[in-house]
Amino acid sequence: MGRPGAGDTKGRILEATELLFIEFGYEAMSLRQITARAKVNLAAVNYHFGSKEALMQSVLGRRLDPLNTRRLALLDACEERWTKEQLTCDHVLGALFVPALQMARNPDTGGPAFLRLMGRVYSDTSPFVQNYLLGHYALVFDRFFEAFSRALPHLPRAELGWRLHFALKALAGVLAGDDLNNLLPLFTQGKTMNDASLLARLTALVVATLNAPLPGEAGALDQVVELAEAQVPTPVAQADDAPNGNDSGNSGSGRHAGHGNGRSSERSSSPTAASPFAGDLFGRTPAARARADDAADDHDDLGADEHDDHHGDNNDGDGPTPSARTRALAIRRSNAARAIFPANPMRPWRSPNA
Repeated sequence: MGRPGAGDTKGRILEATELLFIEFGYEAMSLRQITARAKVNLAAVNYHFGSKEALMQSVLGRRLDPLNTRRLALLDACEERWTKEQLTCDHVLGALFVPALQMARNPDTGGPAFLRLMGRVYSDTSPFVQNYLLGHYALVFDRFFEAFSRALPHLPRAELGWRLHFALKALAGVLAGDDLNNLLPLFTQGKTMNDASLLARLTALVVATLNAPLPGEAGALDQVVELAEAQVPTPVAQADDAPNGNDSGNSGSGRHAGHGNGRSSERSSSPTAASPFAGDLFGRTPAARARADDAADDHDDLGADEHDDHHGDNNDGDGPTPSARTRALAIRRSNAARAIFPANPMRPWRSPNA
């Protein structure tokens, strides 16, 4: 018989680990965070589980084992109820998601955070989690893949694999963003909706992806690509690229046309006339992007001619300082860090300039 309070301590550790995994993912979750959330010491974690890996296996096993048992039983029932010709991808998706929704409604088997846990499990990229899933549930994956393959016989198996991968990953990202109590009102919009209707809304993207026709050899995207390539200017080599803007020859830094830097001239003549797709990932205007890129490129050329720039030797005193590229990269990282992907895609994106 275990010592008094041992079961409660173990349960608190499992609950704390599950919530931290949902919030941060496996790699970012530490034992220090787990012990602080569960209000136990590290010795308790070692006593009950031995390691972070064994603890995580217990967290996943206590949720995924009963879930996959229910999934396989429901899939068997569907295949007994409908013939091979009658069984559609909607039936297979139902067998995949109905048990998860049922467990999310029951606090004893998962509770409101259960769908978030499922989303995190299937979207977490850590090798440990992925290897655990493949090692413990490969037969479940194979069973459902074969069911999808029979329901969609026109799709090549490789194409089906890609579609399932991307569609289910996208849905996992939605589910990982919020718990059931917050997610349902967003989908139902205040309307009464049974489980079938709710799952139809949740899986609409997956169904559309699986039933989409095979892509053809040509189409609108090919035409858009051709149009984009025609609008992008062809780079033209510049004979002289003095950092002080003097076009009168080889004065200034002494660089020659045969230096080999292959710089194009379109930005120096007009910073805003570079590309029809003028925006970038960092939220800058075309002019701001061109100025930052020019500063970075000029600093690269200056460093190629004067190897001791980083040691404080400024021979001419003209052109950008040696820290121009560092500042440009810092601006890029700062802007990129503020472009926040929403946890729930039904909520608005945060502007990079917010």
